[in-house]
Amino acid sequence: MALEDYKGVFIYAQQVDNKIDNIAYELLGEATRLAKDLDTTVTAVLLGNNVKDLAPSLGHYGADRVIVVDDPKLDVYRTEPYTQALAAVINEYKPDIMLVGATAIGRDLGPRVSARVATGLTADCTSLEINDFPINPVPNQEQKHNQLLMTRPAFGGNTIATIACPDNRPQMATVRPGVMQKIAEDTSKVAEIVEFNPELVENNCYVEIMDVVKEVKNTVNIQEAKILVSGGRGVGSKENFKLLEDLAEAVGGQVSCSRAVVDNGWLEKDYQVGQTGKTVRPNVYFAIGISGAIQHVAGMEDSDIIIAINKDETAPIFDVATYGVVGDLNVVLPKLTQAIKNAAE
Repeated sequence: MALEDYKGVFIYAQQVDNKIDNIAYELLGEATRLAKDLDTTVTAVLLGNNVKDLAPSLGHYGADRVIVVDDPKLDVYRTEPYTQALAAVINEYKPDIMLVGATAIGRDLGPRVSARVATGLTADCTSLEINDFPINPVPNQEQKHNQLLMTRPAFGGNTIATIACPDNRPQMATVRPGVMQKIAEDTSKVAEIVEFNPELVENNCYVEIMDVVKEVKNTVNIQEAKILVSGGRGVGSKENFKLLEDLAEAVGGQVSCSRAVVDNGWLEKDYQVGQTGKTVRPNVYFAIGISGAIQHVAGMEDSDIIIAINKDETAPIFDVATYGVVGDLNVVLPKLTQAIKNAAE
């Protein structure tokens, strides 16, 4: 493998029902940052059926080029044809870096594509940077420059691992949604659109989609909420979350929680913030009865304002909080909620 032949930062622009997913724009923002460090270009890969009209929006968010594979076999996501298509793009255009969103689709597609093109993949990354590898020089070992260092939680979120792929290309990673920030839309930026038509060959790995049943859920996407009222083990019980719901209603926010709450069965995993949950960036984050373990903090530390309420004045959450209240949430929350309601009248 001639590593010097591989150039550029590529992202897989996921679309479902002919609508670009937000993760694609997040990946473009990160790709733009990485490409600047490497003095290279950003390419988005768009796969689907009748999706060419979606390509210009990817240019508005940072793509210098959009490679479109438009084929009836790609009408609905299926593992094999999508794997063939993305692998064909990689083999033809030889990206240095290939980023895929760690969505349900991306977690299925990424590993299969990496195996197909004979490279490694680091899954569920929370941080990416360009640097030397090994990070610290090792005697009698070459330190390679401009490597993609991929950081992800490991061992159930109890430690952080930084991984590199120095000997194979592309350097591939799936990136957790909500972690990277998209750049501001620039409608004056026009991407080069390239239509690529690899032959997609039906084989015994193809499946037939008999029907698509869309589940209707009332769960609010906590990653889109501007205000989150998040509770931890210290809330005490499922019933006590009524206090958080009242506060969330008063401030126009959404309830969320830590992993301990999900483990106790008080809320569903859709509400979980943290390394093993979702990464959020609300304008205001209430951390109530949350100790502040690093696994949770990693999922919310980029919030604009963090307000911690905890009866333990030594809780680590106060180290990252903008404002802190030491007290019993059963006393503090009703008074806070009532004060907010009075101010709104």
